[in-house]
Amino acid sequence: MNEEVTFILDTTKESMEGSISHLEKALVKIRAGKASPVMLSTVMVEYYGSPTPLSQVSNINTPDARTISVQPWEKSLLPEIETAIMNANLGFNPMNNGEMVIINVPPLTEERRIQLVKQAKSEAEDAKVGIRNARQDANKELKKLEISEDLLSNAEVDVQELTDTFSKKVDDILSVKETEIMKV
Repeated sequence: MNEEVTFILDTTKESMEGSISHLEKALVKIRAGKASPVMLSTVMVEYYGSPTPLSQVSNINTPDARTISVQPWEKSLLPEIETAIMNANLGFNPMNNGEMVIINVPPLTEERRIQLVKQAKSEAEDAKVGIRNARQDANKELKKLEISEDLLSNAEVDVQELTDTFSKKVDDILSVKETEIMKV
């Protein structure tokens, strides 16, 4: 096969892999009832006058499936951490025991689970749109090349196969996440 065609296929595959990786990162942030340090990844704490990610000023652990503990490296940060978690609007009610901040992750209601599944489906659809856009760009680039009809149609089939493969990956990832969210 022509080098230019191979390059276009490799670029398309890379772009589609980017969509998958973005989807995986987005789905990690959708909580499934189990406590996870990632749930606090968006929390910013005021540290010496500048907003700093919580993970850079404390140790975040999950002692069990329903609890997150945040142990700051400086005890003077406890009130700021509590306030930051409340202000992050994550639906958590942090408790301060003088040593660390403890967060009990409430079990999800059926209604909330359904909302989270919708959110996950929306993220999956965004990933599929990214994959289809990569396919469209690849087909445009292939048509610009001065190659034979046979080579062009073979390359377009290869692009479609990549699209189908990555779309299936998105469906599989979504299916796993849906099962995780709906499991009580």
